[in-house]
Amino acid sequence: MSVYIRLFWEFFKTGLFAIGGGMATLPFLQDIGSKTGWYTYTDLMNMLAVSESTPGPIGINMATYVGFTVGGIPGAVISTLGEITPSIIVILIVAAMLKKFRDSKLVNSAFYGLRPASTGLIGAACVAVVLEVLTNISVQSPEGSLFNIFAMEGQSGLLRWPGLLLAVVLFIFTNYVKPTKKLHPIVFIAVSAVVGVAAGYFGIL
Repeated sequence: MSVYIRLFWEFFKTGLFAIGGGMATLPFLQDIGSKTGWYTYTDLMNMLAVSESTPGPIGINMATYVGFTVGGIPGAVISTLGEITPSIIVILIVAAMLKKFRDSKLVNSAFYGLRPASTGLIGAACVAVVLEVLTNISVQSPEGSLFNIFAMEGQSGLLRWPGLLLAVVLFIFTNYVKPTKKLHPIVFIAVSAVVGVAAGYFGIL
């Protein structure tokens, strides 16, 4: 299968089933990486950081990033189209049928069932991100397995103290320090990037 066809297909499935926003796409992206070998879990976390730091929906940003990494500019365009095509189709169908089925108990029940699924997907993604960034526990998704595998990396202990310290400092400055709590989030993203570069340069990370 052509890499471009596979890019479109994989992100079409992601866009079709990742209900609940951009963060809900992470389990699907993790599965794509483990199946195709296009990127590692660490690469995925880096993509997430870039996608969160750039304008636009995170799911689409991630699709564009992965597509560009795998297939250059054509790959970025194709994977982005794959990601957004299901949403366009579904919203056109919903718009056409919403007026007729707005008060349907079946439709309301379906949405009620989807909400916990979305919450679970987002929660699983958040747990994976926290483990990857703040601890030395790696999360792996073996092909054909329904469950993730958690494993310790190296012998440096459970916690990644630089990342944990940065997270605590950012939490305090964004919630409890009056002069900084009203600053735009991009300020904290930029500061975190600078700290990450400095820490890497001096061998702290």
